[in-house]
Amino acid sequence: MHIHILGICGTFMGGLAALARELGHEVTGADRAAWPPMSTRLRELGIEPVAGFESGQLDAKPDLVLVGNVMSRGMPIVEALLDSGLAYLSGPQWLGTHVLPGREVIAVTGTHGKTTTSGMVAWLLQEAGLEPGFLIGGAPGNFERTARLGSGRHFVIEGDEYDTAFFDKNAKFLHYRARTVIINNIEHDHADIYADLEAVMRQFHLLLRRTPGGGRLIVNGADSNIAGLLEKGCWTPVERFSVELSVKAEWRAARLQGARARFQFSSGEAEGTLELPGSHNLSNALAAVAAAHGAGVDLESACRALGSFKPPARRLQLIGRYGSGPGIALYDDFAHHPTAIRATIEALQQDYARVLAVFEPASNSMRSGAHLERLPGALSGAAHVWLAPSGSLEWDPDAEFAKVANVTPCADATKAAQAVASAVQPGDAVVFMSNSGASGGAHLLATALNHSQP
Repeated sequence: MHIHILGICGTFMGGLAALARELGHEVTGADRAAWPPMSTRLRELGIEPVAGFESGQLDAKPDLVLVGNVMSRGMPIVEALLDSGLAYLSGPQWLGTHVLPGREVIAVTGTHGKTTTSGMVAWLLQEAGLEPGFLIGGAPGNFERTARLGSGRHFVIEGDEYDTAFFDKNAKFLHYRARTVIINNIEHDHADIYADLEAVMRQFHLLLRRTPGGGRLIVNGADSNIAGLLEKGCWTPVERFSVELSVKAEWRAARLQGARARFQFSSGEAEGTLELPGSHNLSNALAAVAAAHGAGVDLESACRALGSFKPPARRLQLIGRYGSGPGIALYDDFAHHPTAIRATIEALQQDYARVLAVFEPASNSMRSGAHLERLPGALSGAAHVWLAPSGSLEWDPDAEFAKVANVTPCADATKAAQAVASAVQPGDAVVFMSNSGASGGAHLLATALNHSQP
């Protein structure tokens, strides 16, 4: 079968391309532009993405067109597709119909931590010899690709709550029929799709309605929104996890010293090593261990496997260290929501004298100002933050942050990198935070720090 993928350079759709090739299909695709690392991985699969969405690419009469959620009505190729009579599906619908049936699906959902937790679950199952399939919405550190079929019965999927396609405005995760569902947290995000928290909660409620009674819900016991969600109706056994001692939960974890952590469950406890800093990453690990245990991995083996877990790219990724002595550490992080921003800064504060940050408000919600009220508080833990807009904003950074002492708006990421290089001191951590990175902010910071340090 010839499958043509619209939006093929997105992490999710590129993962579908890899799965389709593994199934033996001929795969072609198009996107606005082809950029590394996905363009490189597609070429390794023998796929040369077409740049642009000209309608002529449908002249090849593919057997099926997979439509990414970057496509919208009014685009020439979308109108040509609808007029052509060619078969088309959304990516999640194709995955749920042609790949996941017969698999034991583990879906990792929530506003934050999906990519890291999905990578952890897949790695714990892999280390236990279960050979899982997976599709992860980022570049996993322990695997060479973002998606594979796997030879085992389990399939780990990052369950995104973002909408599915222009013809299906429900969340992607509703297509996967998962038997095990992790819910890390629920907050209002994707303001371009969901007007408020209740709109997001509705999608999660629909997810609970689709989760079988013989399955498993693994949820953050400290999240009040999840508690409210369960009150709306739940038909599946629930296991709660928490790193907060005051919260009643079946799964617990605590840092012992350095990277060592103790994981506790009603049937026993085990210790493991987790190199990722921050309580949010410990919480992610706790959820992953619970899911792996539910898949048949014993507690000690799961915790031991955490010691060799490598985080996905851009999830508190250490880019390098600069200068002599205590030096300066540079991190690249996907944080783009106030809660994630705060967690990233707090994690780095544990190990460094000061945290300096460059924040790029690139998501639709950030550019619209949906999170503007909470942003100063989320950034307050940093010694200083340089705000570098990526694309147009619907608010004025100078006006909004005029009275925020630790935030300086800059014209772009280049100016921010220059300012950081002038202000940084040995013992500091510098972190670039953005869900885009299109500006090359982390690379600009690396270059500036390299030139400024002896």
